[in-house]
Amino acid sequence: MPQIPLEIAFHNCSPSEAVEAAIHERVSKLERIYDRLTSCRVSVEALHQQHRNGNVYEVHIDMLVPGGQLVVSRAPHKPKERYASPDVYTSIRDAFDAAERQLIDYKQQIRGEVKTSPEQNLFHGQIAEIDPNGEFGFILTGEGTQLYFHRNALLEGEWEKLARGTEVRYVPKDGDTGPTAAKVWLVSEPPSE
Repeated sequence: MPQIPLEIAFHNCSPSEAVEAAIHERVSKLERIYDRLTSCRVSVEALHQQHRNGNVYEVHIDMLVPGGQLVVSRAPHKPKERYASPDVYTSIRDAFDAAERQLIDYKQQIRGEVKTSPEQNLFHGQIAEIDPNGEFGFILTGEGTQLYFHRNALLEGEWEKLARGTEVRYVPKDGDTGPTAAKVWLVSEPPSE
């Protein structure tokens, strides 16, 4: 059983203990890939009710990690052509394979093993607070937490333009005292008050 909070929802199909067991097994693998995963929601939806050829399922995986959220939404691409008889387990496998790749990329990114640009960045937030002396600030993340960042982390944009509500993109990194924003890019001007 996973150690993180796990929610499983079924839409247009009946819940199944076997399907839930398969999802639990795959979430355990995600935890082994990245042990700082904080929660996971999985949604399984039957797109078509077909009795002869099997149903097509779409699987959504929403993972919370320190400093952000990773989302995988997978409907099998041309399932009737790719698989002789598509089923829920095929869709679960494809979605979790994509989630594993995304977690591995995220892990490499926060370790600084992958060069990033604002276009490749996965995380979006807004300035929550700026130090009056202009040395550091805090970003409000999509999950409602605040991430510390130093002035030197701002790679694009002017420090003087940062104010509460300014949209930014950022790359989180595990620091000595916890998660921080290692790279920050200015997205928009602060909202007028």
